[in-house]
Amino acid sequence: MLSRARLGTFLTFALAGLLTGVWVARMPALAGKFGTTESEIGIVVLVWGLGAIAAMQGLRAVMARAGSRTVLRVALPLTAVAYLLVALAPTYGLLLAAVAVFGMTFGITDIAMNAQGSVVEQAHRRPIMSGMHAGWCAGAMSGGLFGVATAAAGLGFTATVLAAALLSLPAGLALGRTYLADPPAPAASGDGRRAARMPLAVYLIGALAFIAFMTEGSIADWSGLLLHDELGATQAVAALGYPVFELAMLFGRLAGDRIRTRIGTRRLLVGAGIGTALGMTVVVLAPGAPVAIAGFFVTGLVVCLVVPTTISLAGTAVPDRPAAAVAQVGAMGYGGLLLGPVVVGFLADATSLRVGVGVTVVLALLIAFGARYVPLAGAVESAPHASGAGSGRGAAGAEPEPEPEPLAA
Repeated sequence: MLSRARLGTFLTFALAGLLTGVWVARMPALAGKFGTTESEIGIVVLVWGLGAIAAMQGLRAVMARAGSRTVLRVALPLTAVAYLLVALAPTYGLLLAAVAVFGMTFGITDIAMNAQGSVVEQAHRRPIMSGMHAGWCAGAMSGGLFGVATAAAGLGFTATVLAAALLSLPAGLALGRTYLADPPAPAASGDGRRAARMPLAVYLIGALAFIAFMTEGSIADWSGLLLHDELGATQAVAALGYPVFELAMLFGRLAGDRIRTRIGTRRLLVGAGIGTALGMTVVVLAPGAPVAIAGFFVTGLVVCLVVPTTISLAGTAVPDRPAAAVAQVGAMGYGGLLLGPVVVGFLADATSLRVGVGVTVVLALLIAFGARYVPLAGAVESAPHASGAGSGRGAAGAEPEPEPEPLAA
C-alpha cells in the first residue's frame, strides 16, 4: 500500500510536469495559431500564473478540511479537462478564459500533490520529497520531447495539447486510487480567525520557497538570451542552457533525499544556497557559452533541493493543518516564479543582462542565510552520526538539529 502510494504520487508529479512541458514546448505554435505578439503571449502566461496563485491561496481552507487525497482526486482530472479547453479555444479571448481555468485547476493540483507527497513522506518516516519532485523534472522533460516530436510531425498546438489532455484524463483518474488518506488532525483550539492564520514559521519557509522559485524562473526565462546576446552563442547553443539546467535538477533531486538524510535539513539548505551562488557567479562571469552552461549545470544540481525541502518542512510545520501550510508555501513560491523574470528584465534594461541575471547570486545567499533560522520541529529527516533507529526521534532515530528561536505566532 505504501509503495503503491509513493509510486502513484511520483507519477502524479510526472504527469503535472508533462502537461507543463508540452505547454512550454508548443508556446511558439500557440502564438502562430492566434497570430499573437510576444506581449500577448506574456499575458497568457501571466493569467495562468495568477490563476494558479489565486486558487492556491483561496482554497487553503478547503485543503485543510478535505485533505490532499480528496482534493487531488478531483483536481487532477479537472486539470486534464481544463487542458482540453485550452486546446479547443477558438479565439484569443476564450483562450485567456480557458488558461485562467487551467491555471486554477493546475494550482490546486500542485498544492494537493505536494500535500499528498508530505503524507507519504511522513508515512515513510524518512525524506522522499526530493524524489517526488524528480518526477516533475522527468515529466517536464518528457513533455518537452513530446512537443518536439509533434512539431516535427507537423502537428499544431491544438492537436498536440488535445492529445496530451486525452492521455492525461484517464491517467489522472487511475492515479486517484493510489493516494493515502491524510492523517486525522488534532482537535483544534482557539477561535476561527486564529485557526485560519498560519504560524510565522510557515511564512519563513514560504520566503525560502519564494526565493528558490524566483531563481529558477529567472534562469528558465533568461538563460537563452544571456547565452545568445551577452556571450555570442548561436541560437542552437543558447537553447541548451535551460535543458542542461533541468537535467541537472533531475540528477540533484534523485540524490536529494539521501543527501538530506546524511547531512540534515539545515546543512542541506545552507549548502544549496551557497552552491547556487557559486554556480551563478560562474554564469555571470563566464567568458564564453561553454563555461556559462557548465555554471547552469552546477546551479541546477543544488538549487533543485530547496523547493522540495521547503514543501517537506511545510507539511510538518503545522501538525493540525499540513495541507493548508503546503498551500501557503506553494502560493508564495509561485509568486516568486512570476516575479523573478520581471525583476531580472527591469535590471537588465537599466544595466545589462549579466547584472540582471546576477541578482540570482544575491537571492541564493539569502537562501543560505535564511536557512539558519528555519524551524525544524517535526521535520522528517536523519541527521549525521545518528543511531538508535526506531527510537521515535525522527525518520531513523536521529538527533534533531539545534533549533533557532521559536517563530510560531
